Amino acid sequence: MSGRKKILAISGSTRRHSTNHNLLRAIAELMNDVLDITIFDSIADLPHFDPDRSNDNVPGTVTTFREALAHAAGVIICTPEYAHGVPGTLKNALDWTVSTADFSGKPTVLITASTDGRFGHPALLETLRVIEAKDIDQLQLLISFVRTKVDGSGNIIDERTRSEVKQLMNDFVRCLT
Repeated sequence: MSGRKKILAISGSTRRHSTNHNLLRAIAELMNDVLDITIFDSIADLPHFDPDRSNDNVPGTVTTFREALAHAAGVIICTPEYAHGVPGTLKNALDWTVSTADFSGKPTVLITASTDGRFGHPALLETLRVIEAKDIDQLQLLISFVRTKVDGSGNIIDERTRSEVKQLMNDFVRCLT
């Protein structure tokens, strides 16, 4: 399996067995032949963003996160929407990358998998554009009413959603080359 591209996956949910985490695990399994996907499980451990510590005295967990980003060929973000917005822990993680070029030019997939998602999804797209995530406008998917489409184990039980996820991931692989 050599030659697989290293990908960093980030769940916007802090629950280990959330629908978003489970969906990322299912994607990792689906794409295992071509992508080496690592899920960053420590998003909740990142301290509140502090611009004064963005370049000097950077907290260890932030350094770990930034190094994982730097070594990844691409990024997959799968997130719920909270109160019509981006989950605070995810926005906080992205804020820690503003003073770096970690996302700049890096192919990035955005999947918003939530009850609704229509508000948080475009807000997160704008943030990803600002940090120069590559191909974000074509590598995105909104999965509304996600619990009717993905079961508790991360299995995609809705045929249309399964097809959309497969197409999205195939497009992502093409953007990585």
